[in-house]
Amino acid sequence: MSSQTIRSLLCFCIGLLWVLPLAAAPVVGYRVVASYPHATDNYTEGLFYRDGMFYEGTGREGDSRLVVTDPATGKVLQQTALPSQFFGEGIVDWGANLYQWTWETHTGFVYDRFSLRPIRQFTYEGEGWGMTRSEREIITSDGSAMLSFRDPVTFKVRHTITVRDDGHPVKQLNELEYIKGEIYANVWHSDRIARLSPTTGRVLGWIDLTGILPADQRRDGESVLNGIAYDAKQNRIFVTGKNWPKIFEIKAVPRAAATGAKHKRN
Repeated sequence: MSSQTIRSLLCFCIGLLWVLPLAAAPVVGYRVVASYPHATDNYTEGLFYRDGMFYEGTGREGDSRLVVTDPATGKVLQQTALPSQFFGEGIVDWGANLYQWTWETHTGFVYDRFSLRPIRQFTYEGEGWGMTRSEREIITSDGSAMLSFRDPVTFKVRHTITVRDDGHPVKQLNELEYIKGEIYANVWHSDRIARLSPTTGRVLGWIDLTGILPADQRRDGESVLNGIAYDAKQNRIFVTGKNWPKIFEIKAVPRAAATGAKHKRN
């Protein structure tokens, strides 16, 4: 075989690697560890856990709120309402502050995290959906396959990634949570959560939560899975949905192990 033929074969093989699709990310099931009360009036758009409490942002014009609750009892410890023209979306903590943005009105709010006292407003372009944070940046979704990494002071976009699985864009990304160096993302109107790389956007795996809340306990077609929170100290993951009666603490497990799983009720 001539050297020219060898070079041609090498070029062909390298080119083939570029066009072959990536393998689809693996899918696992879940086990419910515990469940906690959740107000069915809460149209959940943002959720996180901090200092033993759930912080939740709710949506819909005229009923958008920021709510702090006790996990064990579901008792509201603090809350504040957005002006009626705003549709509340994702929330995130940053230092002593808390951010909440809105769907189509290009307006966000900064609160004192301890008192929920409004501090200032800010503006941005595009739609507001989900929000989470790494150690250095605020990470947001806008309903597309793109995630934006923002300066936590100015809220300006520093860079973006496109989320893909098997080479295909994953659209409708909604509520987000940053867990152990990965981004967990709800996909709107789906019972799956994507685990993805914050550097490449590649989906690393899926958690299939089918059946976690029976259809007869969902208010309507918009009562979908949307809400992920993480307790870093105890390594606990929580999920909920819009107008759901419960917040679930879950463990990701192989699909076979998920069958017939039992859980304690709080």
